[in-house]
Amino acid sequence: MVLLTPTNIAIALIAINFIAFGAFGLDKAKARRGQYRIAESTLLLFAFFGGTLGAYAGRSLFRHKTRKQPFNSHLFQIAVLQMLALGGLIGWWVSG
Repeated sequence: MVLLTPTNIAIALIAINFIAFGAFGLDKAKARRGQYRIAESTLLLFAFFGGTLGAYAGRSLFRHKTRKQPFNSHLFQIAVLQMLALGGLIGWWVSG
């Protein structure tokens, strides 16, 4: 049984992006109510494991953590790392 099929990878990436997006919205709502918050490390982990687009979308839509440093630089570093990894993967795939 092969678990790493293109379909399963796509489903997992869609799911983690929805989770990251929702986590940003939930954290913003909790911040407004003065409740216990989602740790920044957890939000960054969602991004690291493939939820970068959802994290950026949630950050933008909910206007959450847009001026927070070093959070923003960490999120940017994750995005750059993922772009480099994707470029390397595409290069490896194209070169055969």
